Amino acid sequence: MKTLGSTIASVALAFAATAALAQTPPAPGTSARIDAIRKAGVLRVGVVNNPPWLSQNTTGSGEPWSGPSWTLGNEFAKLLGVKIEPVMVSHETKVPSLVANQMDIMIGPLNETAERAKIIDFVTFSNTGVCMFGRANNPKFTAAKSLEDFNKPDMTLAYFSGAGEEPLMKQTFGKATLRGVTNSGSVAPIEEVMAGRSDAAPLNRMLWPNISKKVKGLAVFPSENDCQDSKIFQLETGMGVAKDQKVYLDWLRAVAQRMQPALSQEEREATKNLK
Repeated sequence: MKTLGSTIASVALAFAATAALAQTPPAPGTSARIDAIRKAGVLRVGVVNNPPWLSQNTTGSGEPWSGPSWTLGNEFAKLLGVKIEPVMVSHETKVPSLVANQMDIMIGPLNETAERAKIIDFVTFSNTGVCMFGRANNPKFTAAKSLEDFNKPDMTLAYFSGAGEEPLMKQTFGKATLRGVTNSGSVAPIEEVMAGRSDAAPLNRMLWPNISKKVKGLAVFPSENDCQDSKIFQLETGMGVAKDQKVYLDWLRAVAQRMQPALSQEEREATKNLK
């Protein structure tokens, strides 16, 4: 019994030590980035509207942003004893702005791709897949029975330039006609599809149920379970920081790991209200 009690006590102490480590930022002099953040008094976080992880509040009252990304960003700032300072970027500029040191962390969020992993590091806390959507009265779209059916020369597929899906679209649909379009504030290239300029486009699977109710005349692939089981382009999702900042990165990841249950719950709640 003494041995069992000692083991339980040791596990409890180890857990407490891990939690304390996640709470306590690295000491001065161990991370140039954290030292600079403390000196400036602000944590610069890159932001772009991307529900359910990060949603902009345009009402003029309350917090300017919401979602698990904002919650985690605020936790970082609180633990560092600084204010959080949003830096507005676009899907096209979020990674270049991060590399150019225009922010301390891109809370975005960002999908982790092989290309991005070459130039930035990730703090992941979620994942996503996509649905392919098109007009329900478009026979080219409705005839598709597999992902390969979209990879044909007579299929025109749209995507947002700079978004995480771009390299995957090029890799998966090399035979199709691809249209990289600028994000005008929508969650997907819906106008491209509805106007008939494209036969299909990718959409975060979590956004599909509400989009299908809001925009009439659309169909989805895969259609089973309203596309919620889609594994197409499944990616780890989270935040990004510039390379070669191990102490800073390790601390961010430790905080994210501690916050994971709360972040997942907030994501589930936010998903229910997606529009």
